[in-house]
Amino acid sequence: MRKHEPSNGNGSTGVADPPPLQAGDRLTRAEFMRRWELHSEIKFAELIGGIVYMPSPLTRLHGVTDGTVATWLGTYRAYTPGTESGSNATTLMEGDEAPQPDEYLRILPELGGRSANEGLYVSGSPELLTEISVSSASIDMTQKFELYERMGVLEYVAILMYEKEIRWHRLSVSGYKAIAPHADMLWKSKVFPGLWLDGKAMLANDAAKVLTTLKKGLRSPEHAAFVKKLAKKRSHSRQALG
Repeated sequence: MRKHEPSNGNGSTGVADPPPLQAGDRLTRAEFMRRWELHSEIKFAELIGGIVYMPSPLTRLHGVTDGTVATWLGTYRAYTPGTESGSNATTLMEGDEAPQPDEYLRILPELGGRSANEGLYVSGSPELLTEISVSSASIDMTQKFELYERMGVLEYVAILMYEKEIRWHRLSVSGYKAIAPHADMLWKSKVFPGLWLDGKAMLANDAAKVLTTLKKGLRSPEHAAFVKKLAKKRSHSRQALG
């Protein structure tokens, strides 16, 4: 409920700004975004199923792991023109959903990507999302898992800190399927050829080894073909514009 200011003496009343977001609030996405933009001190908030979720203070381990994931995806982006990665970006999904995934990797909209841009925000469903989770009981593996599956996020990578486990999910016609790694806990993305993940190194936050494995993927024929495919789409896009 809005709080009304006292009468200013001429019979009129002013309406104060709405209160800051609170965990558990039930809001439309329009109201959620309005309150968030009015209260710039709030850095982390998500709207899932009409309910506001706000994380507790994040641990050092979460921050370090998030940084390692960002380095992994950011390096892939640097060598794969036509892709984009980012951290903690509010994503306006279908309906009133507005999650804030830890990391995303997407194909740019103008090159046929599944997501788009809506004002200052990402909209739609990026091809790959990553969450660093406290455990398998967290929202990342319950409400957000179901949301990403329903919204058609093609690959969802969850890093579970308590279990020291990585769960890589790939969307199928019947929903998410857990993808088993190759030997030595090596995962390879199907959506982003050449995006290879050394699971042991990631769980140990050994960024150098994570990048060593990734660079092998970046030298693969599959990655070269993917870069060529994106370049061709970029050329066609430019021709269409002018």
